[in-house]
This record gives sequence, structure tokens and C-alpha cells, in this order.
Amino acid sequence: MSTLQRVDELNTLTRAKYPIMYIVSWEERRVEDILRQVAIERRKKLYGWTLTSGIVPLDVVQTDSIDPATRDPLNALDFVANSREAAIFVLKDFHPFLDKERGGHDHPVIVRRLRDITNELKESRKTLVILSPVLRFPPDLEKDITVLDYSLPTLDELEVSLDRVVRSAREIAGVQIKMRSEERERVLKAARGLTCLEAENVFAKSLVMGRKLDLGVIIAEKEQLISRSQVLEYYETVDGFSNVGGLGLVKQWLRKRGNAFTEKARRFGLPEPKGLLLLGVQGAGKSLLAKAVASQWQLPLLRLDLGRVFSELVGSSEQNMRQALRLAENVAPCVLWLDEIEKGLAGSSGSGNSDAGTSARVFGSLLTWMQEKTSPVFVIGTANDISALPPEVLRKGRFDEIFFVDLPQLQERREIFVIHLARRGRDALNYDLNGLAVATEGFSGAEIEQVIIDGLYDAFENDRELSSEDLFVNIENTIPLSQTMETKITALRQWARKHARPASDPPEPQPLLPSQNGLRQMELG
Repeated sequence: MSTLQRVDELNTLTRAKYPIMYIVSWEERRVEDILRQVAIERRKKLYGWTLTSGIVPLDVVQTDSIDPATRDPLNALDFVANSREAAIFVLKDFHPFLDKERGGHDHPVIVRRLRDITNELKESRKTLVILSPVLRFPPDLEKDITVLDYSLPTLDELEVSLDRVVRSAREIAGVQIKMRSEERERVLKAARGLTCLEAENVFAKSLVMGRKLDLGVIIAEKEQLISRSQVLEYYETVDGFSNVGGLGLVKQWLRKRGNAFTEKARRFGLPEPKGLLLLGVQGAGKSLLAKAVASQWQLPLLRLDLGRVFSELVGSSEQNMRQALRLAENVAPCVLWLDEIEKGLAGSSGSGNSDAGTSARVFGSLLTWMQEKTSPVFVIGTANDISALPPEVLRKGRFDEIFFVDLPQLQERREIFVIHLARRGRDALNYDLNGLAVATEGFSGAEIEQVIIDGLYDAFENDRELSSEDLFVNIENTIPLSQTMETKITALRQWARKHARPASDPPEPQPLLPSQNGLRQMELG
């Protein structure tokens, strides 16, 4: 909803004589600007109330209270009731007086007074607005209050904040910021989920740090939003697809959708991608790929811990899920990672006797959101055990595609060795990559990484450099998961042949290149 639409909405409600409106927002200045436009169009006065100042005119430059006694909330309501002006009265941070636990002995009187003046407001040209960052009022007022959520600014409002910071940087520091329309769009979308004040702060921070608007700096600021959540975790990603060995087909699928969150894609007729489900063997790189997607697309990565969703308090689990999904929508566009989804949803398809049906309700709310969401939240689910996954998850519409991540093939294992050796400061050309790739048949990417780590321990103990022999010894001493869980992996592969797309390219028929010279020729070529 744009600023103009919000003005129109408030204008309509005011004309219809809705007596009490409750606006949820952290930003009083932004809401005041909207209400000021409504007051001008409706030819009404605009007054504000705070516990520290009482009732003060907001449409003129005046800071003194009309009557110091109106600092008392009950006196303020009496002032509103007795006023004969056509006016909008904004009560800021009035919610504690509507809370039974925090309102003290005056709580019943204030609630009753609000109910008393409701009819008076409907028969006059007065409108009462409660402005608060949190939504809190008693059931007594449920039928009298209209709730409007203006907690976060629109892209239009963020654009105004961006222009303000850019103009200030040019006038004060002489910094000239030139952005193409696509870059401007990415910056604004990266700032979604921040208030105007938070956005202005991070825009200014980015300009101070690098004299440009850096998406990385803006995205990092969202970590503060996620850190306050007990269910969502923020992951700082630094590695893109180049640090993920193999999985060529799923990488290609993801690259095609990298720019699908732009307005250009909307105009072309493309929908925003919903997400994908990665099924496969443990340690084959599913979680690593989820992290790489966020880095490749320069989007925040949020991990939804389904275990933390459930709470001992009745009803809290459903609320935790709703809050987590709403927070993900607030910081969108983003990548939402559901790790080992089958474990988090265990019991959701059962009878519900063990938890009074809580798992089923939470699972249902998650599936409904995945099916109907319109916000640009790209969901990546990872799962190891297909038999434990509720069948509803596999239905089309939840995810755009289902990929099966198998154990790495010969060329992929070679690539994984190169990546992990380079990550630990070693030149892969100094090792027998062909022999290592052949010897690790049936190994997962995680097991190959552990072979290198174990080899480093051996070399470090003997005060020498890591050698290919160290790696071959540890390969011999490793029993891969493909052997200990051979039956389960075979069943998973058989299921995937009919129900999922392969994540990797088919095996190459040609033999491997020679270890050193061939690799150098491939790099030079």
C-alpha cells in the first residue's frame, strides 16, 4: 500500500465516521505526515497527545500543551469528549492504559470512558487515533476499534528516505551518487523491513563506509531485526556457487531465477519464484547450497528453526509460527531456509494425541502460507528422509521444483577436493586429484572435507606439509555413509528417479584429465 493509498484509506474511514482507529507503527513522524494530509483534506484540526506533554496542536508550530492537566489520560479523553471542533486526536503510546496488567487502578475507568465517547465521536466530526508500536487493547473495545498496520514503510516511502539521504550527501559532503533504475530498485528492496529511520541510518552508513550504496551493508542491518526473533536465525553468507562442488543442474535452475524478483520480471509476466525442495543423502551439500543461493542473489538468509516454534504454552506454537513468517515477509526479498524439514514436522500427520494437534496446526499454517504467499520469500527446504516427510509438502504449488541431491560423481569429487584444499591454503595442483577422486567413490562432500581435515591433523602432528598419501590413508580409514546406510540410500535413489529432478549433470563418458598438466591446460584454456 502506497502513501497515497494510506491517505485515501484514512480519508474514507474518517468520512465514514469510524470513531476509534488504532494505527500500529514505530514511526510517529511518518504517520503524522499522513494524518496531516487527511486533516487538510477533511478541513479538520490535528491534535496529538503524549503522557509527557498532554494535548498539543500538530498542525501548527507549537510545543506547549493546551492544558497541562491533559497529561492525565482520563483528562485527555474528557478533553476529546468536550471538544466542539472538527478534529483528529492522536493518542501516542496509549496502549499501557488499555492493558489490564499495566494500566493500574485507572484501567477500568479509561476503558469505560473510551466506550462512553464512542457514540459521541460517531455523531460529531471528531476522530480518535491511537498510535502505538504494539497492538494491545482489551476485548471490551474489540468492536469499537479499527486496526491499521502501518508498522513498515512502503517502497515509495523508502524512496523518499533514500532521496533525502542522497541529497544530504551531495549538499554536505559533495558525494555524487549515480544509480541506474535497476540498482535503485535493488537498494530499495534490500531496505524492505526497515523503518524509514533505520533505512536512512543504513543508507548514510553505507555512504560513509564506501561512498556508495552497498547492498551488503544494507542486508547486514537486517540482522538486528532477526536477532530479536527466537524462532528465526540470520546467517551471514559469503560463499557463492563457486564454493559448492558439482550440482550443476540445480545451479543452472537457480541462476535463471536470480533476477526474477525485479519489476522488469513482473512486467515480462514472470511470477516470483516460490522455492525448491532439496532431497538427498546426508552431507551431499544441500545446506551448503541453501547458503550459497542467498550469497549469489545478495539476499538475507533466514533459517526457520521448527524445533523452536513449539512451546509448552497452549497456543504459543501457532503464534510463534505466525510471527516468524510475518518477520520473513517484512525483510523480503529473502531466502527462508527450512533445514531438515522432516524432523521439524515429525508428528504433524499423526493423530495429534501427543500434543493436542499442535504439530498438525502449525504444519497446516506453514503449508497454507507457502501456497498463498505473495511476498518475495524464496523457501528452500532440505530433507534427508523422504519416508518421514508429510506427502502434502510434495504437492505442486508448495515448491517450484524438487531436486534430488545424490552422492557426488567422479568429476564432482575432484571439484570438491579442489575447493576444500584451496579453502585451507593448499594448491590443488600439488595433489593426486584423479587418484583421490577415484578412491572416494561413495563418499559425500562432507566426508571428503573430513578426510582433508584428518590429513591436516596427521601432517601437523609430524611437522610437515599435507601430502596426497595423508589423504589416501584417511580415505582407507573412513567408512562412508553409503556403506552403513546402503539399503536406505538405494531406496531413496529409486524414489527420486520417478519423483524428483537430478541436481547434478549426468556422468561424463570421457576419462579424467591427467592430474597436474591436464588441470593446468584446463585452467589456461
